[in-house]
Amino acid sequence: MPSKINEITLDHPWQWIGQGWNDFKRAPLLSVAYGMIFFMASILLTALIFFSDLFFLVPPLAAGFFLVAPILAVFLYDTSRRLKKGETPSFAETCRSCKDNPFNLSVMGVILMLVLIFWMMIANLVFAIFFSNAVLTFENFLPTLFLSGNSPVFLAAGILSGGIIALGVFSMTVISIPMLIDRDVNVLQAISTSYHAVMKNPRPLLLWAALIVMFVALGFLTFYIGFVISMPVIGYATWHAYRDLVAGETGA
Repeated sequence: MPSKINEITLDHPWQWIGQGWNDFKRAPLLSVAYGMIFFMASILLTALIFFSDLFFLVPPLAAGFFLVAPILAVFLYDTSRRLKKGETPSFAETCRSCKDNPFNLSVMGVILMLVLIFWMMIANLVFAIFFSNAVLTFENFLPTLFLSGNSPVFLAAGILSGGIIALGVFSMTVISIPMLIDRDVNVLQAISTSYHAVMKNPRPLLLWAALIVMFVALGFLTFYIGFVISMPVIGYATWHAYRDLVAGETGA
C-alpha cells in the first residue's frame, strides 16, 4: 500500500529549490565534487558520440537524460538526508547509500534503463519516419532538425512522444528513489506512492517538473558547466520534496 501523501501548495517547489541551495552551501566541496561528476560524464559521453560518428544519438540521449537522472542522484539524496540528521556527510558515506535497500534500488535502475532503451527506439522511429534518408552529422544537425520542411511536424511528434514518456517516468520517480533509501519499502510501494503524490498534487508537481527541466536545460546551454551547481541543487531539493510529500515515520 502507498504511504499517506501530504497536500502541498505551489510555493513548495520554490521552497525545495531554496532548501537544495542551502544544502549545497552546507556541503560545498562534496556538492561540487558530485556536480563535477555529472559535468565530466556529460563531456566524455558527448566526445565519445562525436568521435564515433554517432551524432544521431545526441537528441534522444539528451532527452533521455531526464529519464535516468533520478537514479543517478541517489548519492545526493543521501547527502541531504545526512545533513538533515545534523551529520557532516562525506563522499565515502554517501556512496554507501546504495547499500540501503540495494535490491530494490537495482530493480529501479533496471526499470529506468529499459525505459531509456524504449525511448531511444521511439526517438529513432520518429526520426526515420520523417527523415528516412538523412544521416545526422555535426554540419547538418541544426538544418536537418530545425530548418527543413519536415521539422515542425517532426519536432511536434518528438515532443509529444517524449513528453508522454517523461511524464510517466516523472510520476514513477518524483519521490520513489529517496523513499527507497529512507524506508523499508519495495519498488512497487515506492512507485505507487510517487504516482499518488502526483495525482494528489498535480499543479505543484507539474511546476516542480518544469523547474527541473529549466535547471537541466541551463546545464545543457552552458555546455554542461551549469551541471556543477544545478544537479546537486535539484538532487537535494528532491529529497526535501520527498520529506514534504510523504507522511509518517522515516529513517531520517
